[in-house]
Amino acid sequence: MLLLSTLIVAATGVGGKPDPNGLPGTSALQSLISGVAFWALLAALAGLLISAAVWALSSHSGNYQHASMGRRGTLISALAAFLVGAAPAIVAFFEDLGRTVQ
Repeated sequence: MLLLSTLIVAATGVGGKPDPNGLPGTSALQSLISGVAFWALLAALAGLLISAAVWALSSHSGNYQHASMGRRGTLISALAAFLVGAAPAIVAFFEDLGRTVQ
Protein backbone atom coordinates (compact mmCIF):
# COMPACT_ATOMS: atom_id res chain seq x y z
CA MET A 1 0.00 0.00 0.00
CA LEU A 2 2.89 2.34 0.83
CA LEU A 3 4.47 1.66 -2.54
CA LEU A 4 1.19 2.40 -4.33
CA SER A 5 0.70 5.72 -2.54
CA THR A 6 4.33 6.68 -3.18
CA LEU A 7 3.90 5.92 -6.88
CA ILE A 8 0.69 7.94 -7.09
CA VAL A 9 2.27 10.96 -5.40
CA ALA A 10 5.38 10.67 -7.58
CA ALA A 11 3.32 10.33 -10.76
CA THR A 12 0.98 13.22 -10.08
CA GLY A 13 3.62 15.55 -8.68
CA VAL A 14 1.42 16.47 -5.75
CA GLY A 15 3.30 18.46 -3.18
CA GLY A 16 3.16 21.60 -1.22
CA LYS A 17 5.17 23.93 0.87
CA PRO A 18 3.70 26.66 3.08
CA ASP A 19 4.21 30.04 1.44
CA PRO A 20 3.30 33.19 3.39
CA ASN A 21 3.04 35.16 0.14
CA GLY A 22 0.85 32.54 -1.58
CA LEU A 23 -2.49 34.25 -0.95
CA PRO A 24 -3.56 37.85 -0.53
CA GLY A 25 -4.48 38.97 2.96
CA THR A 26 -1.83 36.92 4.72
CA SER A 27 -0.54 39.85 6.76
CA ALA A 28 -4.09 40.70 7.87
CA LEU A 29 -4.67 37.09 8.92
CA GLN A 30 -1.38 37.03 10.84
CA SER A 31 -2.39 40.23 12.62
CA LEU A 32 -5.77 38.72 13.45
CA ILE A 33 -4.16 35.59 14.90
CA SER A 34 -1.73 37.68 16.94
CA GLY A 35 -4.63 39.73 18.29
CA VAL A 36 -6.60 36.61 19.22
CA ALA A 37 -3.52 35.22 20.99
CA PHE A 38 -3.18 38.49 22.92
CA TRP A 39 -6.82 38.37 24.02
CA ALA A 40 -6.43 34.70 24.99
CA LEU A 41 -3.44 35.58 27.16
CA LEU A 42 -5.40 38.40 28.78
CA ALA A 43 -8.26 36.00 29.51
CA ALA A 44 -5.81 33.48 30.97
CA LEU A 45 -4.27 36.19 33.14
CA ALA A 46 -7.68 37.31 34.40
CA GLY A 47 -8.65 33.70 35.10
CA LEU A 48 -5.38 33.11 36.91
CA LEU A 49 -5.75 36.17 39.11
CA ILE A 50 -9.40 35.53 39.95
CA SER A 51 -8.87 31.82 40.57
CA ALA A 52 -5.84 32.43 42.77
CA ALA A 53 -7.80 34.97 44.80
CA VAL A 54 -10.72 32.55 45.18
CA TRP A 55 -8.32 29.79 46.18
CA ALA A 56 -6.59 31.94 48.79
CA LEU A 57 -9.71 33.48 50.29
CA SER A 58 -11.64 30.21 50.35
CA SER A 59 -8.76 28.33 51.86
CA HIS A 60 -8.35 31.00 54.53
CA SER A 61 -12.07 30.95 55.39
CA GLY A 62 -12.23 27.15 55.50
CA ASN A 63 -14.45 26.71 52.45
CA TYR A 64 -12.64 23.74 50.92
CA GLN A 65 -15.04 23.23 48.04
CA HIS A 66 -14.42 26.74 46.69
CA ALA A 67 -10.71 26.40 47.47
CA SER A 68 -10.63 23.31 45.29
CA MET A 69 -12.45 25.18 42.51
CA GLY A 70 -9.97 28.07 42.79
CA ARG A 71 -7.02 25.67 42.62
CA ARG A 72 -8.50 23.98 39.55
CA GLY A 73 -9.13 27.35 37.87
CA THR A 74 -5.57 28.44 38.62
CA LEU A 75 -4.12 25.31 37.02
CA ILE A 76 -6.42 25.53 34.00
CA SER A 77 -5.57 29.21 33.45
CA ALA A 78 -1.84 28.49 33.71
CA LEU A 79 -2.20 25.60 31.24
CA ALA A 80 -4.17 27.83 28.85
CA ALA A 81 -1.43 30.48 28.94
CA PHE A 82 1.18 27.78 28.34
CA LEU A 83 -0.72 26.44 25.32
CA VAL A 84 -1.21 29.91 23.82
CA GLY A 85 2.52 30.58 24.17
CA ALA A 86 3.56 27.16 22.92
CA ALA A 87 1.06 26.98 20.03
CA PRO A 88 3.50 28.14 17.31
CA ALA A 89 6.14 25.66 18.48
CA ILE A 90 3.57 22.83 18.65
CA VAL A 91 2.35 23.57 15.13
CA ALA A 92 5.95 23.80 13.85
CA PHE A 93 6.80 20.48 15.51
CA PHE A 94 3.90 18.66 13.87
CA GLU A 95 4.60 20.35 10.52
CA ASP A 96 8.18 19.08 10.67
CA LEU A 97 6.89 15.66 11.70
CA GLY A 98 4.51 15.69 8.74
CA ARG A 99 7.32 16.49 6.33
CA THR A 100 9.06 13.26 7.30
CA VAL A 101 6.10 11.20 6.05
CA GLN A 102 6.76 9.77 2.64
